[in-house]
Amino acid sequence: MSLSGQPDVIVVGAGAAGLAAAAKLGHAGLAVLILEARNRLGGRMFTKHNPALPYPIELGAEFIHGMPPEIWQPLQQAKVKIIEVSGQSWCVENGRICACDFFDEVDEILKKMDDRSPDESFLAFLNRCCPKASDAAKQRTLGYVVGFNAADPALVGVHWLLQGMRAEESIEGDRAFRAEGGYAQLVEILRRQLSPSVSVKTETLVNSIRWRHGEAELTAKSKEGGMTFKSGRILITVPLGVLKAKAGQVGAIEFSPALPSSKIDALNRVEMGKVTRVILRFRERFWETISPPDHPRKTLSDMSFLFSKDDWFPTWWTTMPDKLPLITGWAPFHSAERFSDRDQDFVVERSLQTLARLLGMNKQALQDYFEAAYFHDWQKDPFSRGAYSYGKVGADAAQHALAEPVAHTLFFAGEATDVTGNNGTVHGAIASGYRAAAQILQKINYPATAIGT
Repeated sequence: MSLSGQPDVIVVGAGAAGLAAAAKLGHAGLAVLILEARNRLGGRMFTKHNPALPYPIELGAEFIHGMPPEIWQPLQQAKVKIIEVSGQSWCVENGRICACDFFDEVDEILKKMDDRSPDESFLAFLNRCCPKASDAAKQRTLGYVVGFNAADPALVGVHWLLQGMRAEESIEGDRAFRAEGGYAQLVEILRRQLSPSVSVKTETLVNSIRWRHGEAELTAKSKEGGMTFKSGRILITVPLGVLKAKAGQVGAIEFSPALPSSKIDALNRVEMGKVTRVILRFRERFWETISPPDHPRKTLSDMSFLFSKDDWFPTWWTTMPDKLPLITGWAPFHSAERFSDRDQDFVVERSLQTLARLLGMNKQALQDYFEAAYFHDWQKDPFSRGAYSYGKVGADAAQHALAEPVAHTLFFAGEATDVTGNNGTVHGAIASGYRAAAQILQKINYPATAIGT
């Protein structure tokens, strides 16, 4: 503790960014208090374990995109098995399952994006860029950008997309992996990295932060009632959707005085993506017996992804190369908006109807294999308010502005504040936590050897 008996740093949020930052600060000798609104650690990493099942169920982050050291190093040091996603991709065209042949065309369109020109929305770019490209290729490209980024194509900026694509290339982001036990293993590693000088209070919802240079006071609420915490440095790591929440909404944090206009402007130039995902569990991998009409000698046994133009769940994936009886349905942006104000029963029923139709099955036949569904509504979750962030048109440098400390007192981390182009990823969140920890340590004149990376 500081001489006043207060924590040296209070971290708001125990997701990837908050845990990573707290670990660095604790190892540097600071007393750190983490306040987390949920009853668990991990934020948008949310792995469910059923003792009766020999595999994890991922309700939040699932894939490791490429080979980012922020994730690979701790997993490898802990000897966690990392499995590369493999298998075949199939498409549904005109109601028939067929081989996907659009990847090269999508790549050619994406290569035409240029951040040397004034920024524009991806939809505007797509409408003007490629007169020779087929409508089908444009629709597939639109579906890819919307699906991967959970973004509104009329809002997401070309400059932001290019920054992310370059960041992906540097870590082989075209490859995808999973940790054998799910992201819960990374959460546990991050938890174990917390030194004894770091304490955690879960189910503690921060309502307001009153601050001035070198001094801040937080009000929060827990099962024990209202409480107040003080510190000279506050690190805010809540998701973008929570930072943008309006006064009076659950999870919203009131800043007094208000955040600087530069910070507000940056918040207005980024947005929270929307996704509805559902994991369906079956008693067996029934799709192993399905043969695409144009490939009667093949089956879907090695199916990894299934792409379609369905309005509800356009994208599906299996657990390949692990052959488990699970299929995940992915509904981004407009598809996710269709599920607003719908309950879990509706989502599950619609997912089963969609999957049966795409696979050319009778709905009842599919239902006979069905055992359980797993679903978490991230849009309605007051401590997330969406999936992950993306940059709108004109978002250049918005992440840098979000990452900038205020009055040496308020610091910010989280995937939306990452300045390396890895927004929307777990490794981007971890990197932002390390960056924020370094900023704090620099402000209190710690030696470079204590700051680390």
